[in-house]
Amino acid sequence: MSRFRSVVAGVGSYLPKKVLSNDDLAKMVDTSDEWIRQRTGIKRRHIAAKGENTSDLATKAANRALKAAGLEAGDMDLLVLATATPDLTFPATATIVQANIGMVRGFAFDINAVCSGFLYAMATADSFIARGQARNALVIGAETFSRILDWEDRTTCVLFGDGAGAVVLSGEPGAPGMGERGIVHSYLRSDGRFADLLYVDGGPSKTQTVGHLRMSGNQVFRHAITNISASIAKVLDDTGLTVTDVDWFVPHQANQRILEGVSRRLGIPDGRVVTTVAEQGNTSAASIPLALDTAIQDGRIKKGDLVLTEALGGGFTWGAALIRM
Repeated sequence: MSRFRSVVAGVGSYLPKKVLSNDDLAKMVDTSDEWIRQRTGIKRRHIAAKGENTSDLATKAANRALKAAGLEAGDMDLLVLATATPDLTFPATATIVQANIGMVRGFAFDINAVCSGFLYAMATADSFIARGQARNALVIGAETFSRILDWEDRTTCVLFGDGAGAVVLSGEPGAPGMGERGIVHSYLRSDGRFADLLYVDGGPSKTQTVGHLRMSGNQVFRHAITNISASIAKVLDDTGLTVTDVDWFVPHQANQRILEGVSRRLGIPDGRVVTTVAEQGNTSAASIPLALDTAIQDGRIKKGDLVLTEALGGGFTWGAALIRM
């Protein structure tokens, strides 16, 4: 039985200054603003500057989350960084961020579950906190997907952007209850049989190259709707809650059509769905904390609200979580 529950103490995010609009993309590849918007809902995305690494984005988001929590790096026992675009093959980008923020105690490591990475990282940190092995943890999702895109492939390069989001989790006594703040429940899945539908065609062991992102869009779309809906149903069933109990739905920002498809299937009203995909594109592991911070900053999400979140990424990996803010 859990001895501690993981409470969200602070959230922070960072987006690179450079903005790439659909019209900008139309000058680079055979596409148009209308074509992109109709198929994805995306209008623009942020792109990391030359020399701006995943660790730089993560560091800025982490510092903002720490400030929001009223804590310092020295208070952290654990740092888990979700990314599919690390600075280097090793060391872990998490350790680079650890050094950047001045966290000289505890431990830090990376998790790669692609777009589901933040959910995997949060569930991992929650497990350490629940068992009393960490009191305060930084959970970060950070990506520079612009570095692995084929800018001549209009089916993929229009979808992704760069960014980072971070959450500070703090342990408080007692198992999470339905009315208490904290991570209520998480559900994670993966199925490697579908790895060839969404992958990068390079890597240090296989090709000794970085490679580019490749995706079978229509098949990914179908799996996303089915698997995400099932994982949400599982989380709600496990907790005895229903969609009507959820205050806000903060999904992975992959594609507006996927968001709408999942929301319709589950009966979630549009007014309770937080969407940032139009302005940020798909930022992979960073998208959930980025969207969460957006809704906190504009006053939609408040302390005590029940937040439902989900994601599906390459692998396939997928999952859902319920958080009482």
